Amino acid sequence: MAINATLHCLTGCAIGEITGLIIGTILGLANVATVGMSIGLAFLFGYSLSILPLLQAKLPAKTALTVVLAADTLSILTMEVVDNAVIMAVPGAMNAGLVNPIFWLSLALSLFVAFWAAVPVNKYLLERGKGHALVHKYHGDHKHT
Repeated sequence: MAINATLHCLTGCAIGEITGLIIGTILGLANVATVGMSIGLAFLFGYSLSILPLLQAKLPAKTALTVVLAADTLSILTMEVVDNAVIMAVPGAMNAGLVNPIFWLSLALSLFVAFWAAVPVNKYLLERGKGHALVHKYHGDHKHT
C-alpha cells in the first residue's frame, strides 16, 4: 500500500517537476527560480490529482482540500527535497538544456531516488492511519454529500 501511495504521489510530483524544469529551461530562468517553480507545480499537480477523486465522490471542497493537505504534504515535501537535491548534485544537470541527455537522465534519477525516499514516509503514515489512509476511505464512495 505504501508503494501505491508513493506511486500516486510520484505522478503528480513528476508532472509538476518536469513541467517546471522545462518551462524554467526554455525561459532561461536562474536555477533557483526554476527549482522554485518546479516545487510549486509539483505541489499543485500532486494535490490536484488527489483532490479530484474526492470531489467526484461528492466530498465538500473544503473537506476534500483539508484531507488532501493532510494526506499528501509530507510525501510531496519528501519527494521534492530529495528530487531537487539529486538534480542539483548532478554536475551540469540544471544547465544542460532540454536536448542534452544529462538533463533527462538526472531528472529520471532524481525521481527514482525521491520515490524510494518517500516510500518509508508513506509506510509510516499509513501505519498510523494518516497520509493516503485518509484519502482511501473516500475513494469510490459517493455518499458524502
